[in-house]
Amino acid sequence: MAGPHDQVEYLDVLTKTGQKTGASKPRADIHKDGDYHRAVHVWIYSESTQELLLQLRSDCKDSFPGMWDISSAGHISAGDSSLATARRELHEELGVILPKDAFEMLFVYLEECILYDGTFINHEFNDVYLVTTGAPIPLEAFTLQETEVSAVKYIPCEEYKSLLVKEDPEYVPYNVNGPYGQLFDIIAQRYKEKTEERSVALQKQLSRYVPVSLNAELTGITDADKKVLQLVVKAAAVIDDIFYHQVWYSNPDVRDWLKEHADSSHLNLLKWMYFMINKSPWSCLDENKAFLTTADSMIKLLPDATKRVSGWKGLEYRAAFPLLKPPGANFYPADMDKMEFELWKAGLPEDQKQDATSFFHVIKRCSGVLDASTAKTVDGNPDHALGSMHDLYCVPFSQEYKSSLIIAAELLHKAGDLASSASLKRFLHNKANAFLSNDYYDSDISWMKLDSKLDITIGPYETYEDTLFGYKATFEAFIGVRDDKATAEIKLFGDHLLVLEQNLPMDDAYKSKDVISAPIRVIQLVYNAGDVKGPQTVAFNLPNDERIVKEHGTSMVLLKNVSEAKFKHILLPIAEACIAKEQQEHVDFESFFTHTICHECCHGIGPHTIVLPSGQKSTVRLELQELHSALEEAKADIVGIWALRFFISQDLLPRSLSKSMYVSYLAGCFRSVRFGLEEAHGKGQALQFNWLFEKGAFILHPDGRFSVNFDKIEDAVEKLSREILTIQATGDKTAAKALLQKHCKISHPLQVALDKLETIQVPVDIAPTFPIAVEIMN
Repeated sequence: MAGPHDQVEYLDVLTKTGQKTGASKPRADIHKDGDYHRAVHVWIYSESTQELLLQLRSDCKDSFPGMWDISSAGHISAGDSSLATARRELHEELGVILPKDAFEMLFVYLEECILYDGTFINHEFNDVYLVTTGAPIPLEAFTLQETEVSAVKYIPCEEYKSLLVKEDPEYVPYNVNGPYGQLFDIIAQRYKEKTEERSVALQKQLSRYVPVSLNAELTGITDADKKVLQLVVKAAAVIDDIFYHQVWYSNPDVRDWLKEHADSSHLNLLKWMYFMINKSPWSCLDENKAFLTTADSMIKLLPDATKRVSGWKGLEYRAAFPLLKPPGANFYPADMDKMEFELWKAGLPEDQKQDATSFFHVIKRCSGVLDASTAKTVDGNPDHALGSMHDLYCVPFSQEYKSSLIIAAELLHKAGDLASSASLKRFLHNKANAFLSNDYYDSDISWMKLDSKLDITIGPYETYEDTLFGYKATFEAFIGVRDDKATAEIKLFGDHLLVLEQNLPMDDAYKSKDVISAPIRVIQLVYNAGDVKGPQTVAFNLPNDERIVKEHGTSMVLLKNVSEAKFKHILLPIAEACIAKEQQEHVDFESFFTHTICHECCHGIGPHTIVLPSGQKSTVRLELQELHSALEEAKADIVGIWALRFFISQDLLPRSLSKSMYVSYLAGCFRSVRFGLEEAHGKGQALQFNWLFEKGAFILHPDGRFSVNFDKIEDAVEKLSREILTIQATGDKTAAKALLQKHCKISHPLQVALDKLETIQVPVDIAPTFPIAVEIMN
């Protein structure tokens, strides 16, 4: 395999934990000195015959010559990526050309061994990929690289595993009783599950969501605005497609395949239904554990992936997705780690550094193009030349999702032309322009000033899907009708943000003097799309752009019909099961909804743009990175409870809420933590509950029910608020990590509540349908 430095192959030197050090050395020196480095293993598996393809290593190989081995393998050269290497090795060694969605990342295997009397030291991190084909590839279809491969053959999985167990001298040894045994375990588990067992499991997962039909009153909506509604719903459907692509690159193909086959069996219908709730193969309520495998995915035909063989139509493969949900979603190369990103970013000019960490750019690889010899640049940009010093580069959303955004922009422009409200007209045109320019500043400002019976939120906003850094925004849409009466009733919350900021339980040096009143709009939701998977949001506070937050504040939208549905179908049953009987009377919708308001208000106050101890200006999001979302949700929740108490003390809210707000909040803890500890809201809620329980603010009784200790709750809430706010104000990622590690867990008291709710099968969340949107579209 040719390396990037003429005939000498250079490899990246890694740490013992697999991170890049920034140094590279010749391959021979790597193995002489025992440096840690990376390689790829690619296995080709035939689904119909349950066989693996093996290659016979050439007699001239410097390790294990003349022995049967992995389908294809090779070192990852310095500066190259794992996936590009896997594709290239398969092409060079076997003459098989496959797209990236054919490669399923299974696991990383660390091999540490010393061979040939200590002259060959192998400290190798191997990225193990699986390519699943429908049937065996005819042996005559392969084009073997003579210097690497002498022959190929298929062998049944179990037979091959038994040969490795026996340490057959004809086969390169792998310890299948150790980590490498995962390969055989994954394949065996994938194809042995029975239809009935899978159906029962999926039905159980589905039952955690209660179907709810969400309606809204359209009185006061003109015929012209109904046409606007129709056009915006169409635009939201386009946004939905973009979100599927943002989650994972083969995600849209999997969705379409499942939809096409949903009517073929009851099991396939359940797969489709649960996929549509999660909008991916990973279950939101199960720590993002995959509920599908690549064996459930679509089959693609590639007639020219190999040499043509008479009578054979060509290679068929399954579109792959990894067992573990990628932390960087589809915003970064799947094989990029944080160290690689930071090393690359450090060498960028300041404006490009901002793009790298911005909401609205994806990060891609130059080496994502397989045939580098014929491609001089990527995406027509000479700055992205293949073979340049860095393999990563930025692409704006406006280019990455160009074809979809052109359609969405056209629909929004048409809607803007028809809108009767001047503020809605301005917002729709500005948002359409933002889709194509990638500059969302003006559209976010016009969204904050929206004063219309139709309330539209559409575009890239939240960063929860990016758990690698928390930088990149997903597309979403919320379309509703404003509830004028409820909006007027809650105006006081937005008007008192500066007062809240000035009284926050943290050092005065960290408090902002420029907090701006936040407009609050209450709507009845008519339709949503995009990043609305799994548990449904009851409110949101936008924008997240720190420049706008500092200059203009934020605006919040409360989805009242969603809140009512969750209170009726989820919170009340939780309270009946888990709250002490003498305190159940304190659980009411007013407290639940008012805390939701305060939660969203508190996103707009507290630290955002900060000054680090070094004197450098930064933001909480940039400093806390992947920890930011969970801590920010915990902050909004706990400071929201503190804010309710403050409003009561100032006679801005009735004292009748003094107890009900705490008890409703306690019941809400059990509701939110059921979202799972991989989800920001669930993670933040576990932190709050465990902290308050340790402080004696919550009490677990012998009958398994909980109550609030009114003598301790107020002080405990204030102390936790101070802790989180101070961590944010100082950008202290170490302290944030320690706080989350200590308290973000399913403790015994939480498990008691969760087990009880599981036993009586209280739904975890709602699965909304939107009859009004359907009616309008028809």
